[in-house]
Amino acid sequence: MAEPGASGSSCRLEFAVQMRCQSCADAVRAALEGAPGVRLLELRPEAQSVLVETTVAAERVRELLERSGRRAVLKGMGGSDDASLGAAVAALSGPGAVRGLVRFLQVSPTRCLVDGAVDGLPPGPHGLHVHEFGDLSQPCDSCGGHFNPDGEHHGGPQDQHRHAGDLGNIWADAEGRASFRMEDSRLKVWDIIGRSVVVAAGEDDLGRGSHPLSRVTGNSGPGLACGVVARAAGLFQNPKRVCSCDGVTLWEERDRMTAATSPTAAPIPHL
Repeated sequence: MAEPGASGSSCRLEFAVQMRCQSCADAVRAALEGAPGVRLLELRPEAQSVLVETTVAAERVRELLERSGRRAVLKGMGGSDDASLGAAVAALSGPGAVRGLVRFLQVSPTRCLVDGAVDGLPPGPHGLHVHEFGDLSQPCDSCGGHFNPDGEHHGGPQDQHRHAGDLGNIWADAEGRASFRMEDSRLKVWDIIGRSVVVAAGEDDLGRGSHPLSRVTGNSGPGLACGVVARAAGLFQNPKRVCSCDGVTLWEERDRMTAATSPTAAPIPHL
């Protein structure tokens, strides 16, 4: 089960942070200082830019940055050497109140980081899977089965025999938020562009249950929210400050997403 916090591989995150002066920059630096798993690499107040290297979830870094009193938006992800083999993101939504983002970063040919935050979930465990199709015409029901190019049965993320899209469970806290970071050896970013990510209503039994669906879906129930996997910006590849589709600034987009989820939750906008 994916838990909030650290995983083995480090990555670099580029944030836009609303800084106007040196005192703003000092506050941001102080907010990150001493934080486990987070190392400040570059802070440029004139460009409103912060670059960190981290082994913790991107949402955790955003929370630290916003403790300085400044708004923060994740703009790009990359490997620890400023490069990656690809990045992708899926914005999850459903007919109910569940909303979230799941990001994928290929840090090596055999390591894919999966980082995300989902709000509005019933407390407890929920299966997380990459599905075969990026078809949301019937919300999550039209996403097809789990992504399974090798013709395996369903299993857990650490199992030798499993679907490539089997990512195990994420855990929602008492407020309905699941924040997670995991590393997967089977997924490849270039294989999942245009497919979908689905968060399930219930716990994935990882193929170990007695239900007939255990070795098919993990018997985790219907999807609560889903989204299509799209290419995402790497480090320093996203200069956008105003959204071309509706003209809002990245700060307005961040506040709009916050209002659309809950008073206490602020998922990282995808730009």
